[in-house]
Amino acid sequence: MVNNITRGPFPVSSQELAGKRALVTGGTRGIGAAIVRRLRDAGAQVVASARTPVENFPTDATFLQGDVSSLAGARAVAKGAVEALGGIDILINNAGAAVAYSGGVLAIDDEAWLDALNANYLSAVRLTAALVPAMIAQKSGVIVNVSTGAAFLPVPPLAHYGAAKAALNAYTKSLASEIALHGVRAMVISPGNVASPGADKIREDLAKGMSLDPAAMTAGVPLGRVGVPSDIAEMVGFLVSDRGAWITGSNFLIDGGEAPFVI
Repeated sequence: MVNNITRGPFPVSSQELAGKRALVTGGTRGIGAAIVRRLRDAGAQVVASARTPVENFPTDATFLQGDVSSLAGARAVAKGAVEALGGIDILINNAGAAVAYSGGVLAIDDEAWLDALNANYLSAVRLTAALVPAMIAQKSGVIVNVSTGAAFLPVPPLAHYGAAKAALNAYTKSLASEIALHGVRAMVISPGNVASPGADKIREDLAKGMSLDPAAMTAGVPLGRVGVPSDIAEMVGFLVSDRGAWITGSNFLIDGGEAPFVI
């Protein structure tokens, strides 16, 4: 494996997203934080939501504390973002969570299944329901739902997480078909093994449960390294810009070539 995974920042036109207003959930660390930076660099006004504040949050973005895994929490975040920016043109449903169960599928209890659905699937459904009607009215808008490669190739310890994200994938395809004629687009990005706090913890738990060296969890990436958050953020920046204007309903697997299947 190639150890050097430092990439970016890349040159970005500061006017590409000028005038656009974006909400990024789970936007304070990892992939979410990289997306916030990418949208800001392109000129967008950005609200980032998360359950807990972080130190050194960028001054040119707005932080909104909230938990989108409940209906009331999702509605509150949507309302707060609209109040902060006057409306939302770009919705990035990035918030999510997963806990690996070393005992496999049958060890995942009912509460964990419900938590996975609320955090990884229904949060996006609820925010979309709150914000997309205004996009339809203005005849423009973009939704990017952040899924996972585990939705295509689930492993037993993360069956609940993979199932919730698979539901997100199917939902996004249906949504895209319905809103396309109104000038609103929706698509999915499915990251593979990316170096981020949440993903690193999952890999450590999986490796421990399977008695593996954590490095073995990413040893099969053909491009020779794990991903970094900017790898995902760059695709988001493209998709929400006018350069991606003829893209909707698609699912982009970004994994360094690791997946052993065709989508």
